[in-house]
Formats: sequence, C-alpha cells, structure tokens
Amino acid sequence: MASPSFCLLAALLALASWQAIASDPSPLQDFCVADKHSPVLVNGFACLDPKYVTADHFFKAAMLDTPRKTNKVGSNVTLINVMQIPGLNTLGISIARIDYAPLGENPPHTHPRATEILTVLEGTLYVGFVTSNPNNTLFSKVLNKGDVFVFPEGLIHFQFNPNPHQPAVAIAALSSQNPGAITIANAVFGSKPPISDKVLAKAFQVEKGTIDWLQAQFWENNHY
Repeated sequence: MASPSFCLLAALLALASWQAIASDPSPLQDFCVADKHSPVLVNGFACLDPKYVTADHFFKAAMLDTPRKTNKVGSNVTLINVMQIPGLNTLGISIARIDYAPLGENPPHTHPRATEILTVLEGTLYVGFVTSNPNNTLFSKVLNKGDVFVFPEGLIHFQFNPNPHQPAVAIAALSSQNPGAITIANAVFGSKPPISDKVLAKAFQVEKGTIDWLQAQFWENNHY
C-alpha cells in the first residue's frame, strides 16, 4: 500500500502537470467577465461582480464582414480577444479576420499561448508552419475557399496570397482569450533597444552591414 507521503507527492505532480498543459485558466463558474479596472493582479483578469454584468460584456459590433485596408506587407489582422470582449475572460478562445492584398502575406509569426485554426472565406492562400529544432520541418498547403488548416501552438507559421490580382480573406479561431503574436522579423530586427548587430551577424552568418540595414527598416505591425 502506498504511503501517505507518496500519494501526496503524486497528487502534487498531477496538479503541476495539469497547470503546465493549460494555456488559459479554466472557468470555475458560468463566466468571469474581465474587470479591467480592478487593482488585483492575476493571470488574466479579475472577475467583474456578476450583478454588474450585462449582455454587452459578451458582444462587440466588430463588422468582421467589412474589408480592411492592408499594410505594406499586404495584410491586416483584426483580432477580437478579451481586450475587446470582456466576457471572453477565462473562456480560452478568440477570433480574428485576416485580409490579404494581392501577393500580400501575414509574415512568419508565432502565437505563444494558442493553437490556431484558419478557414479561407475568399481567394487562395499558401500557408505553412515549421516544427521546432532540430528538424525544422515545413508543413505547407495551398488552401482554397472553404478549406481549413491548423497551426499548432507556439510554432512559426505564415499565410501568403499567391494571386497577383485578387485579395483573400480568412477567419481564424485561437485557443486563448489572449493568444499573443510574435512576428519574427519585427522581434529580431525591430526590437527596442536593438539586439547587438554582432549577435545577429553571427546568428545569421552575414556581414554586420546587412544587419544594420535590416535594423534600419520600419518593421510595421499588421495586428490591429
């Protein structure tokens, strides 16, 4: 028969492993509308008193059926997360509309806290993700209207519109109330303060002048 101390250790390990695999905290009640003005600091947001909750806390007139203007990389990501809909707090989900100009792309990026499932509403997209070291395997696919593709949590992925004449539109659902986004080029070459050009020149095996030129560019955000 297992000793009490062994059972306690096993229970603690089980609890720790559960916390390790959970991206967002699970709800312990029907809802926990985010109280953005609460001074309490928690993982996510503190709950608004339910007696002050209304239907508007679960609603946003987001006009996701309306085309968006794209930036210089040819895309625009309109994310609806807990910052726009407080009722998403603890529910572990968000949604985004992504507009792509002809030959536009949503450049390589990661979501540190979410898996993404994307469906094409209009046009064609070339999409893919890259696995972690050491293999760095690329999984890619050309998607047409109605097709669906999944990007695993934390992995670098992208979408590109190969059509030089027609825009494309996609809708993505993400498994976090606040998935986060790290655009690789922006983070590496546009960090503030900048990463040492000696470090990046060594990492990319290029001359420092090339790094200096890249760091001098304007790395535009496409998440709005």
